[in-house]
Amino acid sequence: MKPQCQSDSRPGQSPASHTLNCRMDSEAAALERLCQVIRIRGFRIARMAVESVGDQLDIELTLEGTRPIGMLQSQLEKLHTVASVALPGGSGRVGSSLGFGSDLVG
Repeated sequence: MKPQCQSDSRPGQSPASHTLNCRMDSEAAALERLCQVIRIRGFRIARMAVESVGDQLDIELTLEGTRPIGMLQSQLEKLHTVASVALPGGSGRVGSSLGFGSDLVG
């Protein structure tokens, strides 16, 4: 039997795709908590790239969902291990490109 997942999408409403950059402390279970918040808030991870930089993780996420991305951004910023969250090229509070480097403020 195939597991079913709940979706918040309404008939005729296709999920939007969003790119989110996140910088967080590299500690036990940090990525699991990040993924859990994304799932609980109604988004699906289509792509995830993680790079370890010193004691931090730089994460680029491509997400799909019908809910407002700003709501997810504010929830992720509440995680104690998250240093910054950016919506590149959009209305994100931090960052303006897909790369990390000096665009992110920690």
